Amino acid sequence: MPFSNVAERREQPPALAVSTVIFSLRDDERTGRKGLWLPLVRRTREPFHGQWALPGGPLGPRDSLVDAAANNLRDTTGLIPRYLEQLYAFGDLDRSPTRRVVSIVYWALVREDDPHDTATSVLLDDPNVAWFRADDPEVLGNLAFDHREIIEYALWRLRNKVEYGSIAHRLLGERFTLAQVREVYEAVLDKALDPANFRRQLRTAANIEETDDFLSGGKHRPPRLYRYTGSTTHPLESENIS
Repeated sequence: MPFSNVAERREQPPALAVSTVIFSLRDDERTGRKGLWLPLVRRTREPFHGQWALPGGPLGPRDSLVDAAANNLRDTTGLIPRYLEQLYAFGDLDRSPTRRVVSIVYWALVREDDPHDTATSVLLDDPNVAWFRADDPEVLGNLAFDHREIIEYALWRLRNKVEYGSIAHRLLGERFTLAQVREVYEAVLDKALDPANFRRQLRTAANIEETDDFLSGGKHRPPRLYRYTGSTTHPLESENIS
């Protein structure tokens, strides 16, 4: 079916869809440190056939927004996060060439080895689903719809939350070393940080305290483990789907 022209599209009622941006901390061979990655799905139909896009789909007549986001994410990628937070609504007139589509976008952070996120590090066995660096310019420049804008907005929001100790907690788990926290900050901010200065700043930060335990298994003196003591009802957990 040929795409309708702009005037015809403006006469159609908008369709509603839900998409999801999921960030995970993973090894980045390009930088030699951890980086932010996200899953994308290759489109198998028009519009934008063959291009990568965020996991998403239409909003069903009986679906809640968060259930639609969670179910579509599970069906298209296999990922099952413990929570989803509503990020923003995107509804520009020309974001789809077929008809106007308003997308409610959700986001979440997932841990690579979190037992509660049953498929965090294992996507569906499907060549049309894969992990990509969240800031890869080649990938971002060839995404379907306005998904580059959506991802860049999600990264901007995350970087504005990075001062919260809970960000490290969400990506690392209950206990972590100061070096691991620095890896999170470097991945989110996409820059190297001075280890000594970072340790001094973090030791005086609120909501992070040392424990009596140490990380075992290394060749050198084991580093001390810390824990997050702030509220567990972080905004990223405003809509629990467990």
